[in-house]
Amino acid sequence: MESVKYLGFDVHQSTISVAVVNADGKLVMQSVIATHAATILDFIHGLRGTLHLTFEEGTHSAWLYDLLARRVARVVVCNPRQNALLKAGNKSDTGDARKLAELLRAGLLAPVYHGEGSTRTLQELVRSYAALTEDTTRVMGPGESVVSQPRNRVRGEETVRSPASPGVVVEAERGGFASPGGAALTKSWMPCRGCAAPPSGSW
Repeated sequence: MESVKYLGFDVHQSTISVAVVNADGKLVMQSVIATHAATILDFIHGLRGTLHLTFEEGTHSAWLYDLLARRVARVVVCNPRQNALLKAGNKSDTGDARKLAELLRAGLLAPVYHGEGSTRTLQELVRSYAALTEDTTRVMGPGESVVSQPRNRVRGEETVRSPASPGVVVEAERGGFASPGGAALTKSWMPCRGCAAPPSGSW
């Protein structure tokens, strides 16, 4: 039968005191780990069984919830002001962690909702979509403007609109075809798909 373990985290800026009790309420492990994502996940992955975890609401609670919610069976973020039993007895980091684990096992903790992860994911998706749209517009914009602008031809000093279809590039009698930016091309003609070459001498 798979064992059930209850974990109490007493969280601080640089370290976390951890206590683990089993389904019978027996303390099976105590440890102090760094408040780093990789360290915390390594610790969690080293435990077997169904894991239930709790810690008090505070500076790191939203981050910890997002980190651990999908890696354990249940995460309870509790409000210390609503858990008078936490104040009973001697105060110490390891003692607080064990007390949290025992209260979680007994179902005596008052949880607070921490669903920031779903909102944060939505915000990240919106930002990614906006960035993708901006990048696509920046890449496609110049191409679209070139296609939409009618091509010009140059005859001597004069620039006139080409009577040929927009997909055909025709070299003038003197000077070359001018792109919308003014650069001359050297090809005599470049028919578009389905377009015929202009008749010889029509210019």
